[in-house]
This record gives sequence, structure tokens and C-alpha cells, in this order.
Amino acid sequence: MRFKDHFSGHADQYATYRPRYPRELYRFLARQAPARECAWDCATGNGQAALGLAVEFQRVVATDASAQQLAQASSHPRLAYVAAPAERVPLRGASIDLITAAQALHWFDVEGFYAEVRRVARPGAVLAVWAYSRIEGSTALNRALERFYSLEVGPYWLPERALVESGYRTLPFPFDRLQTPSFEMHEQWQLQQLLGYLRTWSASQRYLQALGRDPVSAMEAEFRAVWGADATVRPLRWAIHLLAGRIG
Repeated sequence: MRFKDHFSGHADQYATYRPRYPRELYRFLARQAPARECAWDCATGNGQAALGLAVEFQRVVATDASAQQLAQASSHPRLAYVAAPAERVPLRGASIDLITAAQALHWFDVEGFYAEVRRVARPGAVLAVWAYSRIEGSTALNRALERFYSLEVGPYWLPERALVESGYRTLPFPFDRLQTPSFEMHEQWQLQQLLGYLRTWSASQRYLQALGRDPVSAMEAEFRAVWGADATVRPLRWAIHLLAGRIG
């Protein structure tokens, strides 16, 4: 089964420079599940969410269609990685307590994924999907980031990006919605971490493939002027948009 692959070519950068989801998110989701026996993290990438779930669940199965992404994933004794597309996974029916998809649902065949969710879910199981907003820092940094996002790489965003921008509000979610608290990611980064993160964007990679040059380098001087010394550590945040529902 073909999948929309926008990250295999830079899986090592993705594993290094992506922000980490808060521990409180995993704790909240574990409390909603009918049991803590088995969770499935779909489109796990480098296993970031799966590792967080492994603290809360006896067993976690993390799937991704990209073998390159899985090659960058960290191991855990409660965690098994399997190469499989979101719409067809080698899991037994009625075997999963919690299903998650982090920053990934917009790339799926959503109806095909939902059908697989219903197949593998135990009675009372929960599906949780989330995306995160644009990175935010100081006012000056936000202006530079806006220019990079909209002007420098703007033409290279794929249509699915609009689903992230909407916080998944426009996606169908035919499950019994749960009330969820607000969550954010927070990082304390140096400049090189920020620049590395910007290079992992799918639009940045499409720009590079189309034009043969790095879009981050085109604005690096502006980012340096705003940031200051490379070693300076600055706080950054991302708002998380979470949809969670009980599977009937």
C-alpha cells in the first residue's frame, strides 16, 4: 500500500530536531483507556510518542510505513516497532486499549485508518490524534518565522498542511468525543536546534528538492540577528490540538 512519504529522506534530522510531547499528555490518555495492557501508536516516526506511552502501558506496538523512520527509533523493553501503513496493520482484532496518531492523521486515508481503528479496538478503547501549531518564541522571532513559513517555503506546503493549521477541526472524527485539557510542548533550544527543526519541515524539504538549495540558509542571517549568540538558549512553545474519542 502506497503512503505519503515526506520524511524518510531526512529521518535522522527528524529524530534529532523535533520537539517532545509533554508527559502529562500520556498520563491523561492512559487514564481514559479501559485498561493499560496494549497501546498502538500509528505513524510513530522515530517513536517519540510510543516511548512516552511505554511508560504508561504494559505493551506498545508502534507502526510506521517508513523503514527509514523506524531505523531512527529508540528501543524500549515494552515497545515493538512494525513497518506497516496506517490503514493495514498486523494487529489482532479487539486487542488495543488506546490508539494514537501524533502529527500524522492529515497524511492518512482517514476512512481507511478509522476502519482499522474500529477493527483493533477493544470495547471502550480510545482513539487520540493530535497536531501542533506553529512554533512560537519572542515577538521578533515570530515575525522571522512567519516570513520563513509563508514567504520562503510557503509555496511548497502541501494541501494537507491546512488540516494542521485548522487544528484538525475540519477532519471527520466519528467517535464519542472526550473532553480534553489543553497541552503544549515547551523546549529550551539553541539556534542550531531551531534551524535544524526548520529543515525537517516537509515544505523545506520540497523546496530543497525543487530548487537545489537549503531554504533555511536563505534566512539564516535574519534568524541569527534575532536570536543573538548561537549558544544562547531561548524558550519556545507549540500548542497541541488534541482530538480524543471513545470507539463505539
